[in-house]
Amino acid sequence: MKKKFIILLTTAVMSFGVLAGCGSSAAETQGNVNTAESTNPSNDPNEKQDESPSTGETDTAEADTITVTDARGEVVIPANPERIVDLSGNSDILSVYGYTVIGTANSDAYDYTKFPSYLEDTLKDAKILGYSMQDTMDIEGILELEPDLIIISSVQEKMYEQLQEIAPTVMIELAQINWRDDINAFAKIMGKEDVASQWLADYDKKASDKGTEIKAAYGEETTYLAFLASGGQLYVFDAAGIGSVMYEDMGLAKPANMPAQDNISLPVISYEGLAELDPDYIFVAATEADMESLKQSSIYNSMRAVEDGNVVELPSSPYFNMGYSCIGREVFLAEFTGLMEQ
Repeated sequence: MKKKFIILLTTAVMSFGVLAGCGSSAAETQGNVNTAESTNPSNDPNEKQDESPSTGETDTAEADTITVTDARGEVVIPANPERIVDLSGNSDILSVYGYTVIGTANSDAYDYTKFPSYLEDTLKDAKILGYSMQDTMDIEGILELEPDLIIISSVQEKMYEQLQEIAPTVMIELAQINWRDDINAFAKIMGKEDVASQWLADYDKKASDKGTEIKAAYGEETTYLAFLASGGQLYVFDAAGIGSVMYEDMGLAKPANMPAQDNISLPVISYEGLAELDPDYIFVAATEADMESLKQSSIYNSMRAVEDGNVVELPSSPYFNMGYSCIGREVFLAEFTGLMEQ
């Protein structure tokens, strides 16, 4: 498990989440147009010929496919894909746009054989093919699904040649930490810009309302800190994950001297550094073992928020990943009031 987190925390996140990308398709189909030769009933070579083609088979290739630009260039994909395999870890975004994936890599960070709880209903009919931070996936499983479109991120780039032989493959270059960029990148590829704009507007309204509610109940200047305890290390959620939901979306206050996050890796902080932040409320995500280890620290136990009982303990699954998913962010907003009251 520790090895998975080292990989995840240095390459991942929001995710999961955090996106713009194309290549050439090996599955492009073309319609045929049968144009009958014009005839000259009068047999007069000086008489103007009928230049309009006779009725024949309609060319449907242009209507059935579109050309998009991804991280590799241009690629022809179905205009209305019905059997999408998504390995990028953004099947939740596709569901917002009305697509149901048949294969996914949106598995739980702690157990690659299951979905995170907040995506169980959304992805219940999809086959898990791996985890989105893996650079290779189950090729045989993908073949069996007979997809008409495959979506990957640059993490799986070395699979690109293999995958494009199965179906048109789009490669998205995911944003480092700005999940909204990923929402819009997928919207551009799938021609869903209007849907994206409306979804983001609705989400921002929910987040703003929730922030107003929490600040009215707990104070405008109350500070909040969210971090992950894993393997004896403390990772701060600042510009990514559930931290960004609190600070950027809800507008809650963060402690002074927060370690800045400017790339995909979560900032690491010492126990002494944690104590110096001195937040009013702490949200800590951890496994049972990591939580027990954290509670053995005299520095942690002496923190004001801990002594006041202002600690929200969250299981690392699903809360580590939750803030990297657009659907997960909605779920976290809906749960926030209850978490504060527990």
